[in-house]
Amino acid sequence: MATAEPKGRIVTDSRRIAEIARNARRVAVLGIKTEQQAGQPAYYVPAYLQGAGVDIVPVPVYYPDVTRILGQPVYRRLADVPGEIDILDVFRRPSDIPPHVDDILAKRPKVVWFQSGIRNDEAAARLADAGIEVVQDRCLMVEHRHAR
Repeated sequence: MATAEPKGRIVTDSRRIAEIARNARRVAVLGIKTEQQAGQPAYYVPAYLQGAGVDIVPVPVYYPDVTRILGQPVYRRLADVPGEIDILDVFRRPSDIPPHVDDILAKRPKVVWFQSGIRNDEAAARLADAGIEVVQDRCLMVEHRHAR
C-alpha cells in the first residue's frame, strides 16, 4: 500500500522557523521593491539576505520597466523562475495574496513565508494542504539573524 505524500503545515514552532531561516539558500521575493525604495522592508530584507549569502530571486508586482533588482534578473511570475526555491518570501497585503496562490502552487517552493504583519489563513491552508510549509507574520531577516 502506497503512503500518501506528506502534507505541508503551518509552522509556528520557533525551532522549526529558525531551521527554515538558517537553511535558506535560494529565496524568491514576491512583492520586492527596487533600489529606489531602499528604506522599505520589501527591499532591505532581501538586501540583508543577499549580503548574508542567500541567492535572491526578485518577483516584483509593480515596476514593469525594471529588469534587475539587487543585480539579479526579475521574474514576473513565480512559475517562470528556473530551478528550486527554498523560500518564497511574501511582501503583499493579506487581501492581495489569493490571486498569487495558483502561481505559488505551480512553482511549489519548499516554504512560503508571509512577512511580519501578513497573515492569510485561507491561503496558508491551501498551500499547506498542497504540501508546502507556511510561516505567517514573522520577519525572515529577524529570524535569519537569530538562527545564524
